[in-house]
Amino acid sequence: MLGVETLWKRMGFDIERFVGYVNEGLLCSICRDVLEDPLQAPCEHAFCTTCIHGWLVHHSNCPEDRQALDASVLHPLYRYMKNDLNRLQLHCKNREHGCDMVCSLESIDRHERECEYGQISCSNAGCPVQVERRNLDSHLALCEYRSRECPNGCGYTVLSTEDTQHNCVAELRTELELLRSEMICRVEEAKHEMESRLDSQRRHMVQKESMLQNEIEELKSQMSRMMSDVRSLLAAERQHRQELEQAELEKRKLPSSKKKYD
Repeated sequence: MLGVETLWKRMGFDIERFVGYVNEGLLCSICRDVLEDPLQAPCEHAFCTTCIHGWLVHHSNCPEDRQALDASVLHPLYRYMKNDLNRLQLHCKNREHGCDMVCSLESIDRHERECEYGQISCSNAGCPVQVERRNLDSHLALCEYRSRECPNGCGYTVLSTEDTQHNCVAELRTELELLRSEMICRVEEAKHEMESRLDSQRRHMVQKESMLQNEIEELKSQMSRMMSDVRSLLAAERQHRQELEQAELEKRKLPSSKKKYD
């Protein structure tokens, strides 16, 4: 393999961490450490995912037997090999800091996330210190980046490094100015919003008034047409009545004319 493990960052689990014998088939063919997030080639050689993908950037064959190999044909480890891998026992990575835990590879990640000897960053903003998880509380109590409320009662939160520079009156004056500026901004925003709403309502009322005026004019027009129709109907009725009366008179004259001729 000619030192291929030096071409990229190693990924596998350091074999020195493991307790007892580790089968050769559970070692990465590239970094020669115990497989981490393993993939297997059709030729059955196994590799850490990072190792084989790094290899295939510059090569197109298996680093073990030189058979043609493409990333698309890689597959997860056979179940029986995966089970053997998960059952391997190893030391916690924080062993050098005092942790003596030995557990299965399957559960090591869960343990190390909670390990009391694990190195974690201080939770105070700006603090660069890393401490063991078990010592975090004692560090936080003394951390120069810790914050606390001003003991003089101004309510301002100060960092320990700012204690000597903190001035309650100045801080309160600054806070008051900020509140005043914020209030002015809010009042202006509320004023603009109210003016915008009033303008919108005014436009809506003008539009509504115009629509009502048009409807009134249309109703007047319809009323005028209806009155004209009524007058026409009344005139036609009078004409019809007169015609009926004239017909009745002529009908009455007919018998006297008939007797005269007889």
